[in-house]
Amino acid sequence: MICWKQRYICTYFYTSTYPKVCTMTQIKENSTRNFNKVTSPCPVTYAINKIGGHWKPIILYQLMSGPKRYSELKRAIPAVTEKMLIQHLKQLQDDDLVVRKAENVVPPFVTYFLSEAGEDLTIVLNAMAEWGIRDSNRHLKSA
Repeated sequence: MICWKQRYICTYFYTSTYPKVCTMTQIKENSTRNFNKVTSPCPVTYAINKIGGHWKPIILYQLMSGPKRYSELKRAIPAVTEKMLIQHLKQLQDDDLVVRKAENVVPPFVTYFLSEAGEDLTIVLNAMAEWGIRDSNRHLKSA
């Protein structure tokens, strides 16, 4: 007997009676995206899954200069919302790129710093920063 796990995603739509209605739609397990997540050994896909997104590289870049508290990160990246900063810090911790160190004092003293794997990304992040400077200068000259 084979037991199939059924996974669902909540999809919202608007009706005239109810402002928002959630319907549960089954996730297509044999889709190309899900297939690539499981079986693709592509190193670029692996790296993007770890550091992809708008805020993760920026957070990692800020932590390259040394350990920082949450408030220091928030000040260094003023455009990020608190929710996104907390969410991405947790994801970076789960991916073993950032270490969270909490000291049992009142008030709590929490610092974030790069793990060994995060330190390995400094070469990549510096290359991205250098490319960004060159490309922005190129666009300024052509404008």
